[in-house]
Amino acid sequence: MTAPAIVDPAGLLGEALTEASPDLMRSLLQTVINALLSADADAVVGAEWGQRSATRTTQRNGYRHRDLDTRVGTLDVAIPKLRSGSYFPE
Repeated sequence: MTAPAIVDPAGLLGEALTEASPDLMRSLLQTVINALLSADADAVVGAEWGQRSATRTTQRNGYRHRDLDTRVGTLDVAIPKLRSGSYFPE
């Protein structure tokens, strides 16, 4: 299964550069990390977010927000929750 096109990298970078905020790197890193976590949770579930599948093992059930300290600052990471079972990123 391939990850869905959640984020358009060129469009995101172009938009961020035009805004030129001082928190550019932090914002981009947070978006990429959240997209990767979402794609990883989709692989665990067996279907992409919002799609039905016969091979689905469980359903997504919101997010747990956690702080992640990095060199560019503290990021708000949204870790997907599952309805049954558990998902913990490696």
